[in-house]
Amino acid sequence: MELKDIKAVYFIGAGGIGMSAIARYFLHIGCVVAGYDKTSSDLTKQLQKEGMNIHYEENIDLIPNACRNKANTLIIYTPAIPVSHKELVFFKENGFEIQKRAQVLGTLTRTHRGLCFAGTHGKTTTSSMCAHIMHQSSVGCTAFLGGISKNYGTNYILSNKSDYVVIEADEFDRSFHWLRPWMTVITSTDPDHLDIYGTKEAYLESFRHYTELIKAGGALIIHKDLEMKPNVQEGVRVYEYSREEGDFHADNVRIKDGTIIFDFISPIEPIKDVELGQPIPINIENSIAAMAMAQLNGVIPNEIREGIKTYSGVDRRFDFKVKNAKHVVLSDYAHHPKEILQSAKSLKELYSNRKITVIFQPHLYTRTRDFYKEFAYSLSFFDEVILTEIYPAREEPIEGVTSKLIYDNLKEGVQKQMILKDSVLSFVKSRDFDVLVILGAGNLNDYVSQISQIILDKE
Repeated sequence: MELKDIKAVYFIGAGGIGMSAIARYFLHIGCVVAGYDKTSSDLTKQLQKEGMNIHYEENIDLIPNACRNKANTLIIYTPAIPVSHKELVFFKENGFEIQKRAQVLGTLTRTHRGLCFAGTHGKTTTSSMCAHIMHQSSVGCTAFLGGISKNYGTNYILSNKSDYVVIEADEFDRSFHWLRPWMTVITSTDPDHLDIYGTKEAYLESFRHYTELIKAGGALIIHKDLEMKPNVQEGVRVYEYSREEGDFHADNVRIKDGTIIFDFISPIEPIKDVELGQPIPINIENSIAAMAMAQLNGVIPNEIREGIKTYSGVDRRFDFKVKNAKHVVLSDYAHHPKEILQSAKSLKELYSNRKITVIFQPHLYTRTRDFYKEFAYSLSFFDEVILTEIYPAREEPIEGVTSKLIYDNLKEGVQKQMILKDSVLSFVKSRDFDVLVILGAGNLNDYVSQISQIILDKE
C-alpha cells in the first residue's frame, strides 16, 4: 500500500510512545485515525483530544466503520500485542494490510531522507537533540521520537517543507532492519534484548547488518569505542565520534556552576563555545553526535550553537523535578547497566560533594537474569541503593530471578535496602535525601510527582 492510497489508519497498541508519534503523523496528513489500547493514559487522552478515536476494550464491534475498508485502511500493531488479540485476528482474517510500526517508518525512509539514531542507549536523547537543532534551523525536519520532547511537549515534530525525517531506530525485535537510512548515528552496542537475540554475537551482527542498509551517498556516524565493526556499502562515508577522540569530539570542556561549555571539533567546521541547554556530562557526547548529524546535513554553526543552547531535554531522561541547594530529585529512564553507569558517573561529576541515593526498579526478568552482576556493578557507583521488585512488562516470572540477585552483588560499603514498590512513598516520607534518583523504565515513574512534592514539603 502506497502512502497516497491510505485514507484510514488503525492502531493496535495505540498508546505506546513510538506508535503515538506515527498516529500524529497520519492525523496531520488528514487520515481517519483510530485504535485500541489496553489502558487509558495521559498520552492516549492527548491523542483523543487531537482527533484520534481510541477504545480500551478488546472488541471487534468497537472498530469504527471508517477503518473497515481494506482497500484504503492500514493496520499498524506493536509486537507487544499477542497474536491471539481479537482485533488483530479480525484484520488478518479479512485480508487487511497489516504492518509493524517499524515497517511504516521504513516506508518513510524510502520516500524521505531518513536521519536515524540507533544504539542500546542514548538514541532518544541524541535524536531529540538533533531534531531540535534541525527544526529550529533553516533546514527543518519531521521527527518521530522515542520520548516526549520538553521543547515541544510531544514526540512528533512536523515540517511541511523539509525532506529530512529524524527517526529513533529501535533494535528490539530487529525492527531497525526495516529502515533505509540516509545517515545514521550508532551510539552504543552493549548487548540487550537477549530474550530476542539469544547471544551477544547475534546482537552485534544485527547492528552490523543495519549498517549495510545505509543508502549510497549517505553517512555513518559511529561511536569510536564500539565492539561492533560496520559493513557499509560503497559510497557511504564513515565518521567516528566520542567525548575526547574521533572525527567529531569535544575540546576545552568547562564544567562550572551548573553550566557546561566546550568547543566542538569537526572535520567540516569547528564550533567554539557550545553551551549545553541541558548541562549533564553525558550530554557532551550525545550533543557531539547530534551536531555531527546536523552539520552533515547543512545546518550552519550559529544555528547549531543556538539549538544546543535551547535544548530542554526529554521526559524521563535526566529529568530534574526538584533542583535547589537543599534537595535534588530527578527521574531517569535508564534500565540497562551501561546506561545506569553513565547516569551514576554524570551525577557524581555534577554533585561530587553530595550523597546520591537511587531507587531502582529493574525492568524485565530476562534482563535481570542476564545482567544482574552488571547492574550491581553500575548501581554501586551510587552512595545508596534502594531496590524494588522487578517490573515484568510483557514477561512471566522466572524462578529464582528477583531483585535480590542484584542486591546480593552490590559492592561492599554501599548502603542498600529492598522495598516493595507500593512502599516507596511511605519510605520517602520517612527519610531525608540530598540527591534522589528515580531510575528505570517501569511504572515506578508514576510516583515521581508525589515523591517530588514530599521532598518539597520537607523544605
